[in-house]
Amino acid sequence: MNLQFDEISCTRGSRQLFKNLSANLAPGELLRVRGANGAGKTSLLRMLCGLMQPTQGQVLWQDVPIAKQRGEYGRNLVYIGHAAALKDELSPVENLIDACVLGGRLTTLQTAMAALQNAGLRGFEKTPARYLSQGQRRRSALARLDLCQQVPLWILDEPFNTLDSAATAWLTGLIENHLQQAGLVVLTSHQDMAIRTSGQKELVL
Repeated sequence: MNLQFDEISCTRGSRQLFKNLSANLAPGELLRVRGANGAGKTSLLRMLCGLMQPTQGQVLWQDVPIAKQRGEYGRNLVYIGHAAALKDELSPVENLIDACVLGGRLTTLQTAMAALQNAGLRGFEKTPARYLSQGQRRRSALARLDLCQQVPLWILDEPFNTLDSAATAWLTGLIENHLQQAGLVVLTSHQDMAIRTSGQKELVL
């Protein structure tokens, strides 16, 4: 499996955020996207997910444009955006189960509880999300990765934001394991990362 984008550009209104970006990601590789605020990092990730269309160029999954395989492509990726995107009235376990259902991957209550505990949320699994700290909300969203190790492509927007050292180590371990299992990861991060991989690439906007 491979993710490729060829000569893609992004224009928002009258402003061009980036132009003619290209990269190719193979199994076991990580692509880190860097750039100043407003450079278009989130827009690029949304294009890679098929949520935005490039002004020019195209994104391909297994050498086929993603626009021609939306259903199949959607089943092969997990996208976690910059915001936790939790429903405040639901608990972390309810939010996690709902997110899995929307992504077409059913899970059990027991498995979802275990994923949240691995994320450091033991004792908070059934607390309404409105009462969680920003770091706890972020871990609640990221716990979905624990249930998606078999999904080949992870696209993560600033996943390390608001995480403490223990949660950072947990997430780093998840990403490293995914790469070791021939997964692909695209992420943005302002922080220095200590992810051990032989296949890291970098794109600066």
